[in-house]
Amino acid sequence: MQVLTKPYGKIEVDERQKIYFPNGLLGFENLKDYLLMDAAQQPFYWLQSLDVPEIAFVMINPAIFRHNYNPEVSLSELEEIDLSVVDSDNVLVFSIVTIPEEHSKMTANLQGPVIINRDKKYGRQCISTNNEYKTQHYVLEELAVEKDSVC
Repeated sequence: MQVLTKPYGKIEVDERQKIYFPNGLLGFENLKDYLLMDAAQQPFYWLQSLDVPEIAFVMINPAIFRHNYNPEVSLSELEEIDLSVVDSDNVLVFSIVTIPEEHSKMTANLQGPVIINRDKKYGRQCISTNNEYKTQHYVLEELAVEKDSVC
């Protein structure tokens, strides 16, 4: 199928790449169908709305900059997308990234992880009850801390 995307314009995608968010994303509850795409710049991804082409979110796997990321989400939220645990091979976990004009100040929302059931192609933005996580974590600062702690 052909899709109009914010980052790449019109592209051809396989229908099986579509991810359904029964509740939409927070603030975008009426947008249900999305496409997860690789971004030109790794380690980022695009979550492109199929309902409104102008809506697309930059995403990152939070484990890249927060190795021990453990979002505590309710079982009922997971069950809505046919999951029972967050740490299975069938789960993709992302954080929505905000990139301001000064790119070094980009932040990721660790309090509202986007969790995707790979097999069923269902997604949900959950709310982590872990008080350690906020809506703004500085990605580059945390990457530097992770790098220093590995050395």
